[in-house]
Amino acid sequence: MDTSAIGRVLLGEPDSVAVLGALREFEQHVASRLLGVELRRLALREGLLEQADQLLTGVALVPLDDAVIAAAETIRPATVATLDAIHLVTALRLDDARLIDTVMTYDGRLAEGARKHGMSVIAPT
Repeated sequence: MDTSAIGRVLLGEPDSVAVLGALREFEQHVASRLLGVELRRLALREGLLEQADQLLTGVALVPLDDAVIAAAETIRPATVATLDAIHLVTALRLDDARLIDTVMTYDGRLAEGARKHGMSVIAPT
């Protein structure tokens, strides 16, 4: 998952119930370590740091390394935003290792990128 999904839960947005419901259907939740940075930065702005920490306890965060950063520099399609390229590379590596079933995102460009690489994408509503 990326921050566009779990951030909805943090902020109590209308589709947060759908996100939580969809998450219950998966045994494990995995994301790039970048999710922790993005979610906590959002939480700091909104005064919700404790809630962000609680949400992150249920997510396995994949460490960032030089190889992920290097791959994110040139991953296609070029329309994928900079930080989302890191999420995409992480998802591709997990998908290649058969460790994920789908990508959860509400970001259209990230979703398009994941689909172009043959991954399943959901955005619960």
